[in-house]
Amino acid sequence: MATPSARIVNLAETPPNRRRGGDLRAMLTPATVGSTSGFMGMALIEPGERIGEHYHPYSEEFVFVVAGDLEVDLDGETHALRPDQGLLIPRDMRHRFRNVGDAQARMVFHLGPLAPRPELGHVDTESEPAPGDAPVASP
Repeated sequence: MATPSARIVNLAETPPNRRRGGDLRAMLTPATVGSTSGFMGMALIEPGERIGEHYHPYSEEFVFVVAGDLEVDLDGETHALRPDQGLLIPRDMRHRFRNVGDAQARMVFHLGPLAPRPELGHVDTESEPAPGDAPVASP
């Protein structure tokens, strides 16, 4: 079995995913770099945008805010998230993010371990925006 090699992935070469709101870029994944224990990406969230509520039944999610003012709902409880803050979201915890600032928010996320199959890793829990939220972007 070949040893995987290191690979640098630029944000610009990663396609946007707007299915759940914001612009989610899965950068370092099993498909892009051959990762085996998790995946990492960047969320780009414009003012007023949000990432819809969901949970991960197999993975913890690690979040680090690079820029912008966010709010996160964790099992229905709202918390502020600011630049240079990190957050651990345990598996099965419902969560949603909102950009409450006036500039783009940037958030690095990492999920691990991987779900047995990609389609099992993410469970959406809403289809409509919460009151006062901007609509979730469509694909």
